Amino acid sequence: MKVLVAVKRVIDFNVKVRVKPDGTGVETSNVKMSMNPVEAAVRLKEAGKVTEIVAVSMGNQSCQETIRTALAMGADRGLHVLTDAELQPLAVAKLLQAIVAKEQPLLAILGKQAIDDDCNQTGQMLAALLGWAQATFASKLVLGDGSAEVTREIDGGLETVAIKLPAVVTTDLRLNEPRYASLPNIMKAKKKTIEQTNPETLGVDASPRLKILKVEEPQKRQGGRKLASVEELVDKLRNEARVI
Repeated sequence: MKVLVAVKRVIDFNVKVRVKPDGTGVETSNVKMSMNPVEAAVRLKEAGKVTEIVAVSMGNQSCQETIRTALAMGADRGLHVLTDAELQPLAVAKLLQAIVAKEQPLLAILGKQAIDDDCNQTGQMLAALLGWAQATFASKLVLGDGSAEVTREIDGGLETVAIKLPAVVTTDLRLNEPRYASLPNIMKAKKKTIEQTNPETLGVDASPRLKILKVEEPQKRQGGRKLASVEELVDKLRNEARVI
């Protein structure tokens, strides 16, 4: 079974995100970057359920480094969609749709939501475009014969669903703990193949459909106040906060 894993180069989760002075976006220059891991696919391959892992990343030339990291962690091949365009979720989903048509995987694994835009849309859009089954927010993934059993994190706890393959699965943070790439695997990754293509070759219009008007930092949280009585609390809620 072939698995397609979408990996994205984003700001590292340990970095404090800063807004650009002109308010056009967040600062990415000289900022530590990281990727969402391919650990889920690698573990499935180690269990004998998967034969090939293809790591896909989209963006400028810097994405090559992200793909090399995925290869060092256990992916077999890399595919880089080279573009300087601002890729929004629908464009990414259409590009992945074109790649799926070419690669013919039975399973596509994506992160639940990227740490930069926090959209949580691409996986669902891809499943809709492909007409595939989908399971989102996966905290456990078990492959069977032509099917998969996915444990999902929902507001009320955990939900286990069975889906038929081919399918799209988006992963939650608690699905696994990603491994560190060993030095021998990092050296081997340098010899693995990274195929390069672009949106035009794939027949996809990747131009943005949404326009960002302004990006602002959230307002600083104000300190609380101690009140002497319930009556005073009710008065504040009624006359100051106006919530009752």
